[in-house]
Parts: sequence; structure tokens; C-alpha cells
Amino acid sequence: MEKVLYLLEDDKSICDLVTYSLELAEIEVTCFNTAEDFYEGVARRVPKVALLDIMLPDGNGYDVLTRIKRDHPQVICIMLSAMGRENDKVKGFNLGADDYITKPFGVLELTARVNAAFRRLGSGDELTARNVTINERTMTVTIDGKPAALSNMEFKLLAYLVRHAGSVISRDKLLTAVWGYDEGETRTVDIHIARLRKLGVQGIETVFGAGYKFSK
Repeated sequence: MEKVLYLLEDDKSICDLVTYSLELAEIEVTCFNTAEDFYEGVARRVPKVALLDIMLPDGNGYDVLTRIKRDHPQVICIMLSAMGRENDKVKGFNLGADDYITKPFGVLELTARVNAAFRRLGSGDELTARNVTINERTMTVTIDGKPAALSNMEFKLLAYLVRHAGSVISRDKLLTAVWGYDEGETRTVDIHIARLRKLGVQGIETVFGAGYKFSK
């Protein structure tokens, strides 16, 4: 898989630091200083991962995030911003951000989280486990070989469980990773799990007192 990453950042020193660090990890990095330049870059070639600053000279990263998730939902978007309040992070996750890194950041952590994003993408657009096939590019799911109609959050939840198959994941972790809530009503997770099971998804196990696990 090509490791193609776009960085939207108007601070040249940060662009240079991120580019240098990620290229050492054999990631192809292109830096854009404005939202308009970023859009033109995406029109020419869609990246696998995007790092998005929020405060931009011609707009804000939240708008860029909304647009790229609308047009190219398969792109993993990581917010990279000095705006580190809880409300800022929740807003980003609610708009579809896959991760949120606050400035100042450590380059080793940044590189690790970007590499984790590429690992989640795997070798292609499809994830297959048990009786489920997920296409993250087209956001479609088949169960037992038949198309299944999932809501956006059901899709995200199932994809997250499949990507982390074999691991026990707490309800709180699922709320944060899928819904973007640092805390909230975990019953929301249970309701969506029940819906996935009703649709015929096999392999979702309840680990009492701990959370859920998608068995391989």
C-alpha cells in the first residue's frame, strides 16, 4: 500500500518537522499551507491519510474535515492543532475525525499514530472477518454475501471492531473511538451492538465487566 499523506499546515517550521519525521518512516508527505491548495491537491490525487490544522489563513480545518469526509470518506483524517480543549476535540470527532493530536506534540508519538492509521487501512479497501465484508472506500457492508443497510455509526462501530478483532474493547473506549465522546451513556453502544447482531453479524462477543470483542 502506498503511504501517501497530506499535511495542511500554514506554519513552515511545523511542515518541515513533520515532513522530515514522517519521511524517515517511509511515508510520502505533501504539505499545503492553505485550504484551497489542499483541495487542489486532493483533486489531483487522493491521500490515504490527512493531517489537518484547524486555524488556517483561508478558513478552518473543521470545514476541510467535513468536506473531505463527505467526498472521500475512506481518507483517515487526523486533526493537528493547538486547540486542545475537550470541546475542540469533541467537535472534531463529531465531524468525522479519526484522531486528534494537540500541539506541541512529540514527533515519535506523531509518527506512531500516523503509522497506526496506515495499519488500519491495511492492504486494501476491504476488511473481511467471519461472515462480514466491509469496504471502507464505498462504505458498504455485506453479511453472508448479501448487502446490508447500516447507519453511519453502525458502519463505524463494526469497522472499528473488525479492525481490532481479537481485542477486548470497553464501552467507554468505543464511545470515544466511534462517537468521539470522552464520556457518555454507554447504553448507546449496547443498542448499536444489538442492531448489528440482529442484522446477522457473527463474532461480536460480550465480555462481561469489560466490554466487547470481535472474535477472529
